[in-house]
Amino acid sequence: MTQTIFAPTIFALASAPGRGGVAVFRLSGPLAGPALARLTGSLPPARKAVRVRPTHGGEVIDDGLALWFPGPASFTGEDVCELHLHGGRAVAAALAQALVELGLRPAEPGEFSKRAFLNGKLDLTRAEAIADLVDAETAAQRRQALLQLDGGLDRLAEGWRADLIRALALLEACIDFSDEDLPDGVTEQAAQVVAQLAAELRGHLAEGVRHERLRDGIHVAILGAPNAGKSSLLNRIAGREVAIVSATAGTTRDVIEVHLDLAGWPVVLADTAGLREAAEDIEAEGIRRALVKAEAADLKLLVFDAGRPADAATLALLGEDSLVVANKADQPGSESFSIDGAAPIMLSARTGTGLDELLERLTGEVASRFALTQAPALTRARHRAAATEALGALDRFDPGLGLELAAEEVRAAAGAIGRISGRVDVEDVLDVVFGEFCIGK
Repeated sequence: MTQTIFAPTIFALASAPGRGGVAVFRLSGPLAGPALARLTGSLPPARKAVRVRPTHGGEVIDDGLALWFPGPASFTGEDVCELHLHGGRAVAAALAQALVELGLRPAEPGEFSKRAFLNGKLDLTRAEAIADLVDAETAAQRRQALLQLDGGLDRLAEGWRADLIRALALLEACIDFSDEDLPDGVTEQAAQVVAQLAAELRGHLAEGVRHERLRDGIHVAILGAPNAGKSSLLNRIAGREVAIVSATAGTTRDVIEVHLDLAGWPVVLADTAGLREAAEDIEAEGIRRALVKAEAADLKLLVFDAGRPADAATLALLGEDSLVVANKADQPGSESFSIDGAAPIMLSARTGTGLDELLERLTGEVASRFALTQAPALTRARHRAAATEALGALDRFDPGLGLELAAEEVRAAAGAIGRISGRVDVEDVLDVVFGEFCIGK
């Protein structure tokens, strides 16, 4: 989709706000070139950094660099320029004031990328990948965002939509030319396309949860009886005092979460209330929340006191998504701790003994469950919703109920898939997509 945007000229600080070595101001729109010429005296050659001394009202604002990107060969498709100045607040404030007086306005979050989309420079999936790259905190998040920025998901969705349009054309031919001699098996061909695509959508929806987790963080819950050492373990893994540690049972009442970079994987580690028969209502609510967290977690660290028999409440949570940790392995009697069918990781949260083994095992579990592939993936709830809607329409597809109804279901599926890349019916999702961006992108 390409269109010419007649919009006000916008500007934004595209680098991080606050004090810094360099501040990058980005301008986009019909006044970008005239504003740059007014500030610096002339336009520099296209795509060449030139030293300038922007001046306004007879006062020099700073000494820096300017770059000029005439449209449509620019990020937004409009005339774009950048000013690279010193990163002091006073410089930024002076330039912003000058730009406003020259008729520009501050950009809204994501407005540069939104204009790039509306001008056909980006599809929605690539635009979202830019936001994901900006927000990426771990290597896995960065790699996933780069795969999407390369256009894999866009090509996948457009392939799906092309298949649906082909099936729709076959059905429409049967409807519009029912009195003509059409080739045999036209309806069957359309039905075969629908069946194949429905199976492919189911597979991608099943995989999509994994990729959404990479964006938002893989949830790991620490669970166990009171005084098993869960909070001490959280503090040890986090490398700082996050949770209160006390010999008094039931100290942890609510879920405490810490975001970690675990060997490049984004992990949200949660400490929970001790599992036991609650003594009062507040503790009971904490235990309820612990069990909810256990149910929602991608992985569970089941922490036992190695000096005592394994408690039944924690054992009940044992499963394929669990790692068994025998804490207090530095205490007498811990060498005899065992659980049938599980290989406990012997650890001392107090001394750190065994922590490396735990982190290695945990990293291995995360990597095996959430490993990236080169295949395109659904990475956002928006993608999942569109694919689910399309799959629902394909599941309702039944030429036996009438070709008109069957064609309408295929048309609905094509429309839903088109919303992934933004090819059709996207006005209702634009503000949601670009509202997540930072200023200057």
